[in-house]
Amino acid sequence: MQNASAPHSAAQPAGQPVAQDQPRRTIALVDDDRNILTTVSIALQTEGFATRLYTDGDNALKALLDNPPDLAVCDIKMPRMDGLELLRRLREQSDLPVIFLTSKDDEADEALGLAMGADDYIAKPFSQRLLLARIRAILRRSEIVRRDIVAADAEAPEALPDPIRRGRLVMDPARHVVTWNGKLVSLTVTEFLILEALAVRPGVVRTRDQLMNAAYHDDVFVDDRTIDSHIKRLRRKFRAVDSQFSAIETLYGAGYSYSEE
Repeated sequence: MQNASAPHSAAQPAGQPVAQDQPRRTIALVDDDRNILTTVSIALQTEGFATRLYTDGDNALKALLDNPPDLAVCDIKMPRMDGLELLRRLREQSDLPVIFLTSKDDEADEALGLAMGADDYIAKPFSQRLLLARIRAILRRSEIVRRDIVAADAEAPEALPDPIRRGRLVMDPARHVVTWNGKLVSLTVTEFLILEALAVRPGVVRTRDQLMNAAYHDDVFVDDRTIDSHIKRLRRKFRAVDSQFSAIETLYGAGYSYSEE
């Protein structure tokens, strides 16, 4: 096997042609288990993706920042730099979508990873079909945001969706820009969609299932802890620019709502 510490992108398998005007999406795989790297990479390439392989976070970090893929799938437990530290450093400079691979006994790490800004996680052992479904779901959401940004640059202002204004909150869906009291708040795609689902109807309680549907738009199972962790990270980001932020309210046993100030 080729040294997995270096990026690797295999040719498209026979029978899986890719249109010239539709370049393949690139998935970075970061895991110290070379068997997982090999089998997942083959599965992704068979489905039309290009892959880059890294055996630890230390080797992956610079490459992910200098030449970002469309999405990264990262193991948590790795030598030299684990997945949590890799994510922490990525989030200082990038909103690259990240899916964590975890072990069944890594519940604390899963929650911490989501709180730090991971988009999703999958527990090992996992089915390749489930991983592919999660990857496609996140890429679709990212593509929607990218198309809106392109449209915002190309279309007449009257053709764009209106910004959402709720008190000190302003959300611009066309540009994926959020401000609070005039200060920029950087959100991942998942965080943006969850906040948007809450802000469009202030005071209305959204269940976790409703927020999952708003954020994922796919028949993909995501447990309650995932939504709770995204909400905690949203609050943390807004409190970084306003320590008194309290617009996202919890109705215990029911869900969350946005309180327009």
